[in-house]
Amino acid sequence: MTNQRDLVESLAGEGLLPAEWRDAVASVDRALFIPEVFEGGDFHADPEAWIQAIYRDAPIITQINDGKSTPEGEFRLSTSSSSMPSVMLEMLTLLKVHDGHTVLEVGTGTGYNAAWLAHRLGEHRVFSVELDPTLAATARKNLKYAGFFPTVIVGNGHDGYPGGAPYNRIICTCTMRKIPRAWLEQCPNGRIVTPWGSSFFSGSYVSLSVVDGEAQGTFSGYPCFMWDRTQRAGAARISDLYHGETGQQGATEIPPQNVIQDDPAFFISLNVTDAWYQWCEADDGSEEATLWFFADDGKSWATVEYVPNADTYEVEQFGPRALWDEVRAAFLKWHDLGKPQRTRFGLTADPSGHRVWLDDPHNVIG
Repeated sequence: MTNQRDLVESLAGEGLLPAEWRDAVASVDRALFIPEVFEGGDFHADPEAWIQAIYRDAPIITQINDGKSTPEGEFRLSTSSSSMPSVMLEMLTLLKVHDGHTVLEVGTGTGYNAAWLAHRLGEHRVFSVELDPTLAATARKNLKYAGFFPTVIVGNGHDGYPGGAPYNRIICTCTMRKIPRAWLEQCPNGRIVTPWGSSFFSGSYVSLSVVDGEAQGTFSGYPCFMWDRTQRAGAARISDLYHGETGQQGATEIPPQNVIQDDPAFFISLNVTDAWYQWCEADDGSEEATLWFFADDGKSWATVEYVPNADTYEVEQFGPRALWDEVRAAFLKWHDLGKPQRTRFGLTADPSGHRVWLDDPHNVIG
């Protein structure tokens, strides 16, 4: 793919381009929002590969470690990107934007999504908040080159932007742990869409209808977005956190891969909010694997050793928390509830906080 038309035709051919967004996607050149050098791409070194990358339906990592210098060999955390265009369209479809709406975007990034919104709605109806001043400045520059001048503000997205309120819609392009009260105040009757979750599982959109400042909705999709920078999950290489310590030995009858399937992992994430996992397969062809768990604070870890056809699996836990015990308890609770699918859960958010429920808003479980 070598131009914007190729990207449009690819998205349309896959049935991923809603009619109401086709003109915006066709009219806004993604190349204007991609830096000359990004993770895995360099225009000067290989211009053809650079062009091929930006016109594919794929994400492009545009910032590492918040833009700080990252010496060779250090852990590289992706902190900003140009999202996969089909994922952007998925979110905008969930948002149910209509002509005449005023929209607040939380997380400007490169400005590409704000450009689509400005093209569709008019730039005077689009407001975008970005925590990182460098990213905000770059987004303004990108938008200017593309011919759009929505309002881009440097600030904490938790606070929204009162200057453009009230909004008909709020779209957030980073993963949130909660729905900020300011959003409900600034979009008291409308719709909010954001990636949502906790450290254990963050692969959900929550789509909320807001009536008189109370939001209610359900979970869907499988997004993979960067975290709200003020509430990130833990992230590191195993070698950065494990230094040969010996933990408490044990065993479990639960195959470790069972707890990280989407539905149980979603439920576990409601109970184990500040720990994450990594599945590591052996490279010797044995099909064995180790499931690692780490607390966000790096002080506790646990492992479960998977061996094919085993009846029990070795467990080791280290630190002030018994992470596997926490995960196991939540998994068994999910099992006792009848193994409900994620689609049966919903979220209610109001000025008092948020509540996760199963099947009915009165059946609060988290």
